[in-house]
Amino acid sequence: MTTLADVAELVRAPAALSVPGDVVAGAAAAGALSPRTPALAGASVLLYWAGMAANDWADRRLDAVERPERPIPSGRVTPAAALGLAAGLTAAGVGVAAAVGGRRAAALAVPLAASIWGYDLLAKNTAAGPAVMAACRGLDVLLGASGGNLVRALPSAATVAAHTWTVTTLSRREVTGAAAALPMRTLVGTALVAASAAVAVPGARRADVPGVRSAAALPVLLAGWYAARYGAAQAQVVRDPSAGKVRAAVGAGITGLPALQGALTARGGAGLLGLAVAAAAPLGRRLARKVSPT
Repeated sequence: MTTLADVAELVRAPAALSVPGDVVAGAAAAGALSPRTPALAGASVLLYWAGMAANDWADRRLDAVERPERPIPSGRVTPAAALGLAAGLTAAGVGVAAAVGGRRAAALAVPLAASIWGYDLLAKNTAAGPAVMAACRGLDVLLGASGGNLVRALPSAATVAAHTWTVTTLSRREVTGAAAALPMRTLVGTALVAASAAVAVPGARRADVPGVRSAAALPVLLAGWYAARYGAAQAQVVRDPSAGKVRAAVGAGITGLPALQGALTARGGAGLLGLAVAAAAPLGRRLARKVSPT
């Protein structure tokens, strides 16, 4: 019988802590933070969980060979149940986004959902895979910005998308291990991502954190935290490009994303909220010890 723990493992429940920050960062950049932002973040989480369930359904035969302990190949979740859950979560996520954000939010939630399914079913094992997954995260940031100025949110969307490219590129070597050149490239990408998040944008509001005088100080600190944590894991892969080290780096990239999102949120002037978003990073790392985020 399928248990709640089995479902949590299927959808990588703890990894969803890396998702709301996309919406919050987008809303902060676009000047669209409002009472509807949490609901849009909830819609984003539903779509993320849908993507995880669809991913395991699509990979069920491969996982039977490479990862037989996963919920579907182990028999704890049936393929039909996983597919039904993925479809239901997708409908719920798009529905919530449309209900709270209207047509503008729906116009982003629908292509976001299509990109998620397109990655799982078509693009994942192709050269386009990392780019498609990066587009998913970029659209997620723009979903949060749907109530404001989308153009102002584009730099934040591009930054999160670039981070996602590094994580997805590494994840393709979780089972086989990687040549040292791969983590070296993603490490350079991470440095550029962190630098991008730390750069102040024109017209940024003063940080709302007591004791922080400059609107640029907090984003720099949070971006540095992100770079140190994720960068250290990739440096380990450079020294030892085994499958285990690659998986650890991918996990660090997933659980460390809130620190980057927090930097982007703070850059938009919402410093206290940026700190709250970044606080999900250590929590995600603790939960990842119980349920793998990869």
